[in-house]
Amino acid sequence: MKPTDPVAERPIDNTPPDVPVPDYRPVERFWPYVDLPEQPTEQELAALNPELSEALFGTPPLPFSISIDFPRFDAPDYARAVEMARASAEYREIGSGATLRHRARFYPQDAVKLRDLFDLVGRFDATEVLIDDRPVPYARELWLPLLWFLIR
Repeated sequence: MKPTDPVAERPIDNTPPDVPVPDYRPVERFWPYVDLPEQPTEQELAALNPELSEALFGTPPLPFSISIDFPRFDAPDYARAVEMARASAEYREIGSGATLRHRARFYPQDAVKLRDLFDLVGRFDATEVLIDDRPVPYARELWLPLLWFLIR
């Protein structure tokens, strides 16, 4: 730079800019819902995904179970299938509208009820058979016939 350069002759100003100070102090509340319980309710715990529940709380001591998970279908047997699913040991509706699925859990002593429901909904490819709430290979072809041996 040349000594006659006007930029070099200008003094450097290090004073901070003026910041307006508010007339009030904001409320130090980070959560808008003050009255929420700290522990989840029984309904919230029941609605958890089984894998998430197992990761959070460990493996629950549940007996062996088979669940039938089926979607809404257009057939005269649909109302009867939903009624039979609601009569199971545990029943849940997952989703809503076009994505509605019915999940019914059965224990070994309810093998007859399981077979009757599977006779209605097993013909649909969207029907899933879950062993202890997990999809298992050959659940339809192996596990269900093994359970049918419990029927007397």
